Order: sequence, then structure tokens, then C-alpha cells
Amino acid sequence: MKGSAMAAATDRQIETGDHCVPGLRRGACPTLAAPMPTGDGLLVRLRPAGGALTVAQMRALAVSALAHGNGILEITARGNLQVRGLRAESVEALAADIDAAGIIVPANPAIELSPLHGLDPAEVADPSAFERMLREYLHEKLASPLLAPKLAILVDGRGHFCLDEMSADIRIVAVDDTRWMVAIAGTAKTARPLFCGDAGEAVAAVGRVLDLLIAKGEHSRARELDDRVLETAFVQPIGPLSVSVSAKPQPGTVTLSAQKAALGLRPQFGQMQSSELIAFLANLAASAEIRLAPDRQFLITGLSRAEAECLTMIAGGYGLSADPHDPAANISACAGAGFCMSGFYETRRLAARIIEHAPGLLDGSLTVHLSGCAKGCAHPSPALTLVGSADGYGFSLDRKAGDAPDATIAGGGIESAIEKLAQLAGPQRQAGESAAACLKRLGAATIAKALRQD
Repeated sequence: MKGSAMAAATDRQIETGDHCVPGLRRGACPTLAAPMPTGDGLLVRLRPAGGALTVAQMRALAVSALAHGNGILEITARGNLQVRGLRAESVEALAADIDAAGIIVPANPAIELSPLHGLDPAEVADPSAFERMLREYLHEKLASPLLAPKLAILVDGRGHFCLDEMSADIRIVAVDDTRWMVAIAGTAKTARPLFCGDAGEAVAAVGRVLDLLIAKGEHSRARELDDRVLETAFVQPIGPLSVSVSAKPQPGTVTLSAQKAALGLRPQFGQMQSSELIAFLANLAASAEIRLAPDRQFLITGLSRAEAECLTMIAGGYGLSADPHDPAANISACAGAGFCMSGFYETRRLAARIIEHAPGLLDGSLTVHLSGCAKGCAHPSPALTLVGSADGYGFSLDRKAGDAPDATIAGGGIESAIEKLAQLAGPQRQAGESAAACLKRLGAATIAKALRQD
């Protein structure tokens, strides 16, 4: 990887302040070849082959992140790994360590797979075999520089866990053991089905979609494809198909057979201190494997049920939760002040205050986004958002971090504001009403007025 990935870094640069650092245009994915400038240095995002790492590989990556970055490893909402706090001269050292550990990072676009692929007895079909076919037969098209850097392709083999809530430009879903459905532009509910057939036919259908994207122009996304063009390329459109019912990945023990189990763990806010991760990995046998999963979590496979139960008991001591109902899972927080120079406040400290004093907000009906600055790195979608600034905190009920806030809270008033939010989402809730429904009923103007009151 050192040779190929680093050689792929071009002369393209992003200006940050009065200097330039290696990188792609804004909005591109931060890779080893093109790390992204952030407030705490350079950031690299990795998706290892199959979303899987051995215990030794995960440890090697954590050691390298500690040596060459600021020691923070993150798992993103799409189940990718991020290394933070790198410098221009240390990215190559990280790449060399990744090579030495035998970690393979396929070229973009990343292809996301069901997290228990190849291991799940309930799996309808193996998505890793389909991915190999895609990369073999569509190699030139997938390598086209005209494809969008963030083009999202996922292959869902069903089974215990599905990828229904993940949006993708191209989603390929196993219908049964011989047929795959190809759909575009959305989640399982919103994507447009285009084709259903055997694996070879489905690969060809994906190739046609890639052709349309390349022909449309540089960095086009599937949602931009014209209906008439699609109807010409897919002359026999299909309607919704029935697929096996699966749950989304979540923390906790998953029984795979009488002898085998997997354990899902979620780092708090998706962030891991490398030193804590290294210590935790010492509790795992070399035969175990780490499988990255959506919603900022990972699964440990190759366990017995007794081993999974033992790890569940000790995981909390390393900042890892096996509780599917952990309230912290409803908070998206960036690294924040102390870890990122762009952060205006300590996001983790504020998150702890919300968990303690406003648990009613964390019923799973909404996401609380704690952003140290207006860039909103941790959560690009609308949410209940608290954004740090030089003036204090910007509050928004259902907006992105970069949007104009509904109210501004002075820095010293944040504790009181949290208590007022808790009251709004508590005593004023109607019977059976969720926190999200309650806040929506009250409205942004009413909430903003309440937060401004002394």
C-alpha cells in the first residue's frame, strides 16, 4: 500500500489558512492517498477488505495511530475506520504500518458488505463473493476518475443483520440463493429497483448503472440519473420484491450456532483511545476477528457464547458498550476541544451532562448532535444540534451544524439550557409521545424562547 497508495497522491491540494496540505477537493473522501485537513491535523479514512481485520491487524492499526496520530480511532456511521491527528510526514509511516500488518484496503469506491458475511447461517447469499465478481468484471469502470469520490455501493446478503437503513448510490440485495436485486439512490425503503437476476446478470446491471454515471459527467450521483435514461437502460423495470426480514446491526451477543457467537460493541460516540483499544484486544484470542458495522460499532467473531459473555462484562472498562439500549448511542459527538483545535467546547463532557440530566431526550426517537464547530464532522444530517462558537452554543431543533441556529446560548448558560431541554422533553410530553414528537409539536420558536429565559 505504501507504494501504490502514496504514489497515487497527486499534486492536488486544499488550502488551509496560510499553507497547503495534501488532499482532494472538499467533499471528497479522506484516503491514505489524499488525507483530509481537520482541526487536529490530517484525517485518513479506511475500509479494509470485507470490512474485516484480524486481532493482530487491529492492534497494529491502533499502535500506528498512537505513534503517528493523536491516538484517536473512530468508527463512522457507515462502519469505516478513521485515524485522526496525522501530519503530512506521518501519513506515509501509517501506510507502511498498514502494509506491514497485511491490511488490504481496496481502491475506491468502497463496497460495503453485511457485517457477518460468510459466517451467518441465516445469510441468504454471500455478498463477499458478489463483491469479488464486481471488482473482477467491472474493474475499469470502478476505477474511472469520473465516478464520485463518495459513490456508495453496498451488497447485502441478509441474515441476522441487514443494511436497510444505509443509503447508497447502488444497492445489491440477495432475494434468494440465486437472485440479486439491483436498486439505486436510497435506503431499502426509498431506493429505485432496476433489475433482478442471477449474480452474473446483476453484475452486468451494476455495470450499466456505472456507465450511466460516467456518461452523465464527473462526480455524478445515482439520484441525478434521468428517468428516461434509466428506462432505456432497463427496459423491463421491476417492482418491489420481498426479501428476508432482518434487523439492523446492534450491540450484544449474536448466536451463530451451538458453538459459535459474535459480540457487537459500540465505542462511545464511535471514538476509541488507541491505548484502551490495545488493552482490550489483549483479552481476545488470535483466532477472533473484528468486523466493522454501521452505526459506529464493530462485531467480534470467532467466539463461544461463554467468551462473548465474558467480554461483555469487561468491555465497559475500555469505553465499549454491549448494551443495545445505551443512551449514548443517540448522541453524535465530534472529537471536540482538547482533541481538535477547531472545537469550541468539550463535546464528551457535555454529552455526559445530557445523559445524566436529560435522559428523556435519548429515547431513540432523535439524534443529539454535539458539534465543536460549524463543520459538523460527526453528523452531516439534520438533528437536535448544539454547535460551539466563539459566542457560545448555537441550538437547532432539526438542522445541520452549518445552518443558522434557532437560538444562541451563552457559554455559561449551557448547563441551564440542558435542564430546560430535559423539562421540555419530560413533563410536557403527552402520553405515548416520543421526545422527537414532543419537540416537534412545541416547535423551534417555543423551544428557543424557553432556552433564552433566565
